[in-house]
Amino acid sequence: MSEITTAKVAAADTFEGQQHPISIYFWIWGLLFVLSACSYLVDYIQLQGFWRWALILIFMFLKAGLIVAFFMHMIWERLALVYAIMVPPLVIGVLILLMALEADYVYATRDAFFAGWDNFFQIAERSH
Repeated sequence: MSEITTAKVAAADTFEGQQHPISIYFWIWGLLFVLSACSYLVDYIQLQGFWRWALILIFMFLKAGLIVAFFMHMIWERLALVYAIMVPPLVIGVLILLMALEADYVYATRDAFFAGWDNFFQIAERSH
């Protein structure tokens, strides 16, 4: 039994961790530079409205995904750890979206229901 334990300890002492080639990081830095240039190009050509915000958000999420995947080493982690780190912010984002939709619905409902109340007090004063 001690031979197995000694072999495991010897293997643990020589293990240096995962080594990734530096060329991967240079490729990711290049992609981040290109995505940042595209993001600045959106402002430079003065896009407005939906297309401006859609492109800025797309480039932002692509850059954030590359940073999380490679520089935070998520691409090499076990799936359980990736889920433990990535799912809670996604759930919070979905809940924020649901709250925003409900707030818009409540505002529209109140606007429709109380639209006639502006003239209510003027009509009541004239009848007396």
